[in-house]
Amino acid sequence: MAIPLRKQNEIEKLRIAGHAVAKTLSYLQDNVKSGMTLLDVDKMGEEYLLSLGARPSFKGLYGFPNAICTSLNEVIIHGVPTTQVLKDGDILGIDIGSEVDGWYGDAAITIPIGKISKEDEDLIACSKDALYYAISIIKDGMRFKELSYALEKFITKRGFVPLVRFCGHGIGREPHCDPEVPNYLEGNNPKQGPKIKNGMVFCIEPMICQKDEEPEIDKIDKWSVRSRDGLRASHYEHQVAVVNGKAEILTKI
Repeated sequence: MAIPLRKQNEIEKLRIAGHAVAKTLSYLQDNVKSGMTLLDVDKMGEEYLLSLGARPSFKGLYGFPNAICTSLNEVIIHGVPTTQVLKDGDILGIDIGSEVDGWYGDAAITIPIGKISKEDEDLIACSKDALYYAISIIKDGMRFKELSYALEKFITKRGFVPLVRFCGHGIGREPHCDPEVPNYLEGNNPKQGPKIKNGMVFCIEPMICQKDEEPEIDKIDKWSVRSRDGLRASHYEHQVAVVNGKAEILTKI
C-alpha cells in the first residue's frame, strides 16, 4: 500500500476543494425543506458548487448519474436523486464530492427534515459523534486498524453497528485512493498494518446501521446501499490531513 504523503502546498489545494464541499453542505442544510424532491436537492447543490468554481466530482464517477448522493431514510450511502418528495420526519444523508484544479474534496452529513423522532436524533448523533471522536484521537504513528477499532467500539457502545464492506478512503489527485479506512476492525489485531503519518490525507465516514451491518444494493438503481435490516441509517464524513502529528479537518468553513 503506497499512501501518498502530501506537502503543505498540496494540502492547501485540497483544502480549497474541501472548503467548496463544506460551503455547499452548509447551504443545503440551511435550505433543504419538506416538499422538495431529491432531484431538487441535487440541482440546488450542483448549482451552488459550480458557483464556487468547483466541479461536482461525483457526476459520472464510476457511472453515477448525478452530482450529489441523496440517501433518504433507509438508504445509508450512494442514494440516487429521484422525484421522491421530502416530508417532515425524514432524515436525509447528503454526500458531496468536488474537484478544483485537479484536487478533490469529499464530505457528508445527515440532516433532519422538520421534526424527527428521538430515535432518529440518536442515530444521526452516533454517526456525527463517532466522526469527531475519531478525528480527535488521530495521531502520527497510530495504525489505521487502531482507528477503525476505536470507531467500531464507539459505534457499538451507542447501540448501533457499522456498515461493513464500505469504508473511508484516501483522497488527493483522485477521489479515492489508499488507504481504506473501515469503521470496524478487519481481522483480530489492531496493532497491524500501515501507520498514520504526517502528510496523509483521507476521509473518515461512519456509516451507521441499527441492527444488521450487512449491505444490500438496490436492484433497480444499482447504487443505493441499505442495511439488510431495512431500518433507517445515518452517515457523516470529513476529509482530514495529518499535520503536526494530528488530524486537521479540510472540509469545514
